[in-house]
Amino acid sequence: RICHNPHNPRPGLPSSPSNFCKETTTMGDEADYAIETADAGASATIPMEAGQIKKGGFMMIKGHPCKVLNISVSKTGKHGHAKCNFTATDIFTGKKYEDMIPSTHGTTVPIVNRSDWEVIDIDGDELTLMDEAGNQKTDLNLPSYPEGMAEEIRAAWNGGENSVIVTVQAAVGIEQVIAYKKENASS
Repeated sequence: RICHNPHNPRPGLPSSPSNFCKETTTMGDEADYAIETADAGASATIPMEAGQIKKGGFMMIKGHPCKVLNISVSKTGKHGHAKCNFTATDIFTGKKYEDMIPSTHGTTVPIVNRSDWEVIDIDGDELTLMDEAGNQKTDLNLPSYPEGMAEEIRAAWNGGENSVIVTVQAAVGIEQVIAYKKENASS
């Protein structure tokens, strides 16, 4: 049998169908894998030119979603690009990060969502939350940052005596309680 496969390295020579199948499977797997990785990262962040990021905005630094505290722009030599020097803090841990990127270069910005939930139960460090629509959330723990906030929430809730609303911030697949407020009991 002669193989008329354009991918056959030696045309005119017989090639076994099993070899041909193995080649395509491998190629297909690699292509699929590359596409999946691109999709997975793309949904949590959006590309943006470094010069477009503003103070108080968000950006990714070394794989961490950060809030920009300060931006200083330095103009380099005659033909150089202006460089943006970012100082930012991780939105979940408060750790400080710095990054320098030419203003015309692209960087990534995390998509950050915030939502308010009412505390229904606190079991150890695990929270049971409910939103206005009645949806329950049981996959969050009391926050470890900032220090002491977990105890403040526990004290404000007071074993269910008070109504406490927590703000949950979500970005790049991480969710964390970042703020709380005690609702005044209407009695």
